[in-house]
Amino acid sequence: MTAPERRQRPKRPQIVLEVIERIQLTPHLVRIVAGGPGIAAVEENGKTDAYAKMIFADPSANLTPPYDMEVLREQLPQDQLPSIRTYSIRRFDLANGQIWVDFVVHGTEGVAGPWADNAKPGDPLVLLGIGGGYAPDPEADWHLLAGDEAAIPAIAAALEVMPSDARGVAFLEVQDEQGQLDLTAPEGIEVVWLHRGQAEAGTTDLLIDAVRGLEWPDGTVQVFAHGERGAMKQLRPFLTEDRGVDRSQLSLSAYWAHGRREDAFQAEKREPIGQI
Repeated sequence: MTAPERRQRPKRPQIVLEVIERIQLTPHLVRIVAGGPGIAAVEENGKTDAYAKMIFADPSANLTPPYDMEVLREQLPQDQLPSIRTYSIRRFDLANGQIWVDFVVHGTEGVAGPWADNAKPGDPLVLLGIGGGYAPDPEADWHLLAGDEAAIPAIAAALEVMPSDARGVAFLEVQDEQGQLDLTAPEGIEVVWLHRGQAEAGTTDLLIDAVRGLEWPDGTVQVFAHGERGAMKQLRPFLTEDRGVDRSQLSLSAYWAHGRREDAFQAEKREPIGQI
């Protein structure tokens, strides 16, 4: 099929929300509560790992959403174009006209983090549709959840909707005690916080060692493991080959890659060598 014959993906409509509130959850985790008239276009998809691609514009460019990206590419230099980043939706609260999005922030590093650090009521938050593929299976005998800060929103959302008799364990990697959150979980789900201390995120084997060292209960397990690419690449063969987890009961993906911006990381993932 030649290039002109290829089907072009339809453009996803931009959903323009506005910041209602900014909440500092931990030293490195900020919650943005967003709503406004645009919330009418948001539909909950029933997935606890629901996510949206979000468009962040350079404040110095003074752009007003929705953004015409084709026109902007002709008018602006590359470093001033709006950037697209992917974030989990921590909670749909559509009855109150809101969604929650939790951002990992590290000072001035990155695009979305600094935006969330400085967000104020009325600022725009622009979404490009909503995706997702995982929700806890009430028929599973037990659950294994594992992730770093980037996966905490999805894991927290999953724990909240599990049946009261759910069993299992959730491993969550953070820097230290200050990074922990008071999560709502069934009594049968053990929430284990792993502290990496001063080590840089994405450079330790904490999560890998915790999963490998788990005493494996009997019965059918459903696994949700999301986080840094290197850790996920090591966990996949352990879960599928060593432990025989059925792929239908496994949600495993790299949310980010150490040393990579998201646009570069996503481009790499589309190449066969970069796919997990």
